[in-house]
Amino acid sequence: MSVAEDMVRGTRTMLEVCVEDLHGIDAAIAGGADRIELCAALGVGGLTPPASLVRAAAASSEASGVPVHLLARPREGGFVYTPREQALIADDIRTAAEAGLAGIVIGALDANHRLDLPALAALVAHSKSLGDARGRPLSLTLHRAFDLCRDMPDALESAVTLGFDRILTSGGAPKAVDGVEMLAALHQQAAGRIIVLAGSGVSPETLPAILATGVREVHASCRTPSATAADPAELRFGFASPGRAATNRDAVERLANMVARHPALE
Repeated sequence: MSVAEDMVRGTRTMLEVCVEDLHGIDAAIAGGADRIELCAALGVGGLTPPASLVRAAAASSEASGVPVHLLARPREGGFVYTPREQALIADDIRTAAEAGLAGIVIGALDANHRLDLPALAALVAHSKSLGDARGRPLSLTLHRAFDLCRDMPDALESAVTLGFDRILTSGGAPKAVDGVEMLAALHQQAAGRIIVLAGSGVSPETLPAILATGVREVHASCRTPSATAADPAELRFGFASPGRAATNRDAVERLANMVARHPALE
């Protein structure tokens, strides 16, 4: 875990913003995000971003002090990965470590909708080895593959045993506000051994109910429809999507201010 994260862990509520481009990085930092999750293709839940964007995010992180975590997800769809796909994830973790990012976000399931313990154990060991080699550990987040687990309380115990620092989850519902009962139960079960990071549909309207579960880290995209309409020719050729959205600095700031006003832990 980075020094910046370690200083605030357990003392105040934190906002993580997921972004997919340079504009998103800049908007999240300017709006007051506590941490950034770096992705590509947020429209399908996020995929691994290109190495060039990773390096740019690392430079922005160094300049601003805002930690950046890399999502390592090699393709859209489910989370049952072949050995070759697991090797891609391992290589992406190395990219994050060598670029100087603060952490990585990974996950994998088996065919029975349980965590793929052998695959995750190998990836966690790889991450820890890379952290040791650079003299600064990589913070480890288990991503929302967790929400597809048939037994989430059991999966939480596995995540603790594996050595994850946090779990990104919506409580098993498509939107976190609809999974508040499970989020509260998971937070209570975690008992300080692992952080429950609540994400999906986090907004100023849903934030109070989500924070009422006891969680102290929330994850949001803070995206709004793009102010710039796509060129009709770009749409016709399929080079742009009609419903483009972008990280909005004001949306980040509004949510960050609400999070900052939440009472600190004793």
